[in-house]
Amino acid sequence: MQAANPRRGYILGLTAYIIWGLFPIYFKLLASVPALEIIVNRAIWSAISGSLLLLVWKHPGWWRELRDNPRRLAILAGSGTLIAVNWLIYVWAVNNNHMVEASLGYFINPLINVMLGLVLLRERLRPLQWLAVLLALVGVAQQVWQVGSLPWISLALAFSFGFYGLIRKQAPVAALPGLVVETWILVPLAVGWLLFNPMAHSAQPAFWTTSEAIWLAMAGPVTLVPLVCFNAAARHLPYATLGFLQYIAPTLVLSLAVLMFGEHMPSATLVTFLFIWAGLIIYTVDGWLAMKRRAQR
Repeated sequence: MQAANPRRGYILGLTAYIIWGLFPIYFKLLASVPALEIIVNRAIWSAISGSLLLLVWKHPGWWRELRDNPRRLAILAGSGTLIAVNWLIYVWAVNNNHMVEASLGYFINPLINVMLGLVLLRERLRPLQWLAVLLALVGVAQQVWQVGSLPWISLALAFSFGFYGLIRKQAPVAALPGLVVETWILVPLAVGWLLFNPMAHSAQPAFWTTSEAIWLAMAGPVTLVPLVCFNAAARHLPYATLGFLQYIAPTLVLSLAVLMFGEHMPSATLVTFLFIWAGLIIYTVDGWLAMKRRAQR
């Protein structure tokens, strides 16, 4: 087994989260392509790229394990559907100037994971975790009161990714083989969509002679590279450290939304962010204290 190398882990982890944080720039390059068509192509090109990568980055026995456990294939079909929904909402949000709400969704996500563990897995929460969840709920509730509507984009992203992670826990398959299977399960639907939408950009042969077509085909590698970096980083860093690094991505998305793309942040949304950030600080401190207590035993 390869010895842990924290320096390499930090570099790989930062690379993964910075790429995820810069995704909006990539999707803005495809703004003329409808969000659903981008996701259709993302599924196809991710399946192809992932399969090629599996030829190089070996995962011995992964297909045999899936073949012998049909339930895992059914679970991956469910998780593949959820990740496609998450991708669709995210791309639509970015290309329709809702990046602030998208970033809020990924700030909320860790606290949604805690709530899902409490409700569905009967996990017990520590007092500080209860406080973190309560602050998140207060933040969302005040926005509903101020604006009169739920931040549905944020909640849809947080819950879809939260349930995705929850379902994937039920199928112990490595990240890359799991993603390859998820995307290949989506490929027949994606191809069917293209066949029934002959006027779509990517259904036109002439489209594939344009520079935009290159960016669309890059959806596969763009999806896989940060995933590979993340999984490599996980072998060199404590999980708590990776949990702290995850806030880099939504922070970058929020910064791009306000500073580069000129999105307005309403005061009610800013207050929601403040509550969420307070909850995340408490959540992170609680995780650090829990890890420290385990190390002292």
